[in-house]
Amino acid sequence: MDIKAIVSEMTLEEKAAACSGFDFWHTRGFERLGVPSVMMTDGPSGLRKQEDAVDHLGIAVSVPAVCFPSSAAVASSFDVELARELGEELGEECQAENVAMLLGPGVNIKRSPLCGRNFEYFSEDPVVAGEMGASLVQGIQSRGVGACVKHYACNNQETARMASDSVVDERTFHEVYLAPFETVVKKAQPWSMMCAYNKVNGTYAAEHRELLTEILRESWGFDGMVVTDWGAVKDRALGITAGLDLEMPGGNDRGTKRIIAAVEAGELSEEALDLAVSNVLSFVEKASAGHRETERDLDRGYRLAVQVAERSAVLLKNDAAALPLAEGASVAFIGDFARNPRYQGSGSSHVNSAHRSFPLDEAPAGVTFAQGYRAEDEEPDEALIAEAVPRRR
Repeated sequence: MDIKAIVSEMTLEEKAAACSGFDFWHTRGFERLGVPSVMMTDGPSGLRKQEDAVDHLGIAVSVPAVCFPSSAAVASSFDVELARELGEELGEECQAENVAMLLGPGVNIKRSPLCGRNFEYFSEDPVVAGEMGASLVQGIQSRGVGACVKHYACNNQETARMASDSVVDERTFHEVYLAPFETVVKKAQPWSMMCAYNKVNGTYAAEHRELLTEILRESWGFDGMVVTDWGAVKDRALGITAGLDLEMPGGNDRGTKRIIAAVEAGELSEEALDLAVSNVLSFVEKASAGHRETERDLDRGYRLAVQVAERSAVLLKNDAAALPLAEGASVAFIGDFARNPRYQGSGSSHVNSAHRSFPLDEAPAGVTFAQGYRAEDEEPDEALIAEAVPRRR
């Protein structure tokens, strides 16, 4: 596409509309200008593509896909090649489902055990998070699909995440919280960056010019698109001035009206608006150029998921040389998760797993099982406990 020519032909209304999604998952297309609509969807624990009912809470059903180990597990491997291989497979799934961009990886630093997104963030170490994130992005984008690095920045708690203020001193800000994002940008050139819900030192991330322009673009050399976390916009015009390009989700005209009014009132320059539109169109152009027809291979993806899980396992302590188990040792699984495991997060990472394996089914002969508890009960069941704990003679 001749992006400069397209922007010059667009009306103010079309420019404003281009800066918001068409619906929950798609950019806005303009048929008369030859601009297609492209799709983005959740990741990176697996593809969460919704076709009918849509939401960001993981309630509506998504297409069957491979559920990969969480980023927290993958980072425990310290294996950047493994992360790249995972990214390649995710990119292939996206291509097969005509998804232009996967929303991930998340490279925020883990600071609070109460952060609901810790499982989809790599590490509390900025070097590990940055290196693993860069490799995953390289893998995804090697397949002609964009990656969207999130949540920029200092999205490290769940409490009041839509309005909280992450107050950070300058050195810690750059050496800890921004470092993973900087590594990913400089090593992998992601197509997109997703700004966070929260404030950073008093200013919302979606309106933070220092974050979105001075640091991200001018200092690090980022040349992609900045998109909001779903529902993170406060003032759309202030966002564009700061360096925010695309508001998601779309489906209403509030942002469009605010942009038009701001331009007409002289609050927002049309030059800044043109830059945002150009960044969105550049993403669409990359997505269109990278798309190819391919078939899904869920069995191949599942085999990789097993390998990733095996290589991510970490033995923290081995008291009295308990492992490996001696031949003929007595082994028991305790708890319902042996039959009905909890293997993923909820919300944006809730994958409709095409294939599941269960510990009890995969265990060798001779392994016994005891219920031990009921997950839905608030109080212990003494009978189940007695069944699970051998009586001393």
